[in-house]
Amino acid sequence: MQNYIFELIKEEKIREEKTINLIASENYASPEILQATGSILTNKYAEGYPGARYYGGCQVVDKVETYAIDMCKKLFNAEHANVQPHSGSSANFGVYFSQLKPGDTVLGMALNAGGHLTHGHKINFSGSIFNFVPYGLSPETEQLDYDEIEILAQQHKPKIIVAGASAYSRTIDFEKLHKISTNNNCLLLVDMAHIAGLIAAELHPSPIPFADFISSTTHKTLRGPRSGFICCKAEFAQKIDKAIMPGIQGGPLMHVIAAKAIAFEQAQTKEFKKYQEQVIKNAKAMAQTFTELGYRVVSGGTDNHLFLIDLQDKNKKDNLPETQKLSGKVVEQLLQKCNIILNRNTIPFDTQPPTNPSGIRIGTPAITTRGFVETHACSIVHFIDDAIKNRFDDDFLNKLKIKVEQFCKNFPIYKD
Repeated sequence: MQNYIFELIKEEKIREEKTINLIASENYASPEILQATGSILTNKYAEGYPGARYYGGCQVVDKVETYAIDMCKKLFNAEHANVQPHSGSSANFGVYFSQLKPGDTVLGMALNAGGHLTHGHKINFSGSIFNFVPYGLSPETEQLDYDEIEILAQQHKPKIIVAGASAYSRTIDFEKLHKISTNNNCLLLVDMAHIAGLIAAELHPSPIPFADFISSTTHKTLRGPRSGFICCKAEFAQKIDKAIMPGIQGGPLMHVIAAKAIAFEQAQTKEFKKYQEQVIKNAKAMAQTFTELGYRVVSGGTDNHLFLIDLQDKNKKDNLPETQKLSGKVVEQLLQKCNIILNRNTIPFDTQPPTNPSGIRIGTPAITTRGFVETHACSIVHFIDDAIKNRFDDDFLNKLKIKVEQFCKNFPIYKD
């Protein structure tokens, strides 16, 4: 029976090698990280923290977790780090659990403005347990409206303001958010999951000097294993640690914590900074090329690793009949036929539902890991445009799929 799973793993490797991955929240982990994630450390149950476990035989994994904590603190210049959260969602829940009671008020970025489910969406635990008040973007600039956030904080008196996004292409001003939280006597949590790698490379301002808590994943721009972590000021260390264990989690995943330590190590290299610089260059080049081809990029461009395309605008420009109109779902499924993978996404002030929104999200971390530079990134934009223009021509789409596969052969993810 197990052979079936290994065959599926091979199948997935082939799929990844043959496709162009533009999903902003995905990346390719290094062989060292894969090795650690699949190591014998998965055998050890280590409930508790280094030096204070509830099981014997933890002398080695204590060293692993201590090293991961040290590497995380060094990378982000943090006073305290907890590397046990299983995901970014777990990290956010850990912060909420450490500071809030059910019904407490929190400000969070609305999902249709670029926020995340765990920032207060009503179908998520965050919006179900706590009273989240959403903030959004300026209709004129499609960028964060800090004046609105200030007004909402004054009106609703939240205990926490949550910053950070999953589909926002501009630089976030953490200093302004810090002033707003200070003025309104509340705490500031920055969910830096998407931009953690850029922050590590000092290509986006760090939230560390301004935020009380920082949560993150490790698998997006940071290019580590699928997991999460929390950094916080020293005064909150004990509450955060108790919130994670025994609060919301049991035994930590020691094999994944080892992989996180490697990711934190790799993020401190010169090569990693060059990689992040190229991530941004590729995103800017793609956004510019889309604009030149007649697509509207939300907010007019990007400062980071992703951007959104407004397909409603394309429908209007091309005066498309109802039966031929583009949507996020239509384009996502169309491009998958051509081995180009991205995700549908709501755009600011979208009137369409998240299941079939008006936009698509483009991200460059994964293609940059493969070695793509601006010229290659721009070629991908032309592939996408060609697919959209010829979306009713199956013969053309089949030929484009072959072209994409040949293109990918020049950029193997894992050479052996």
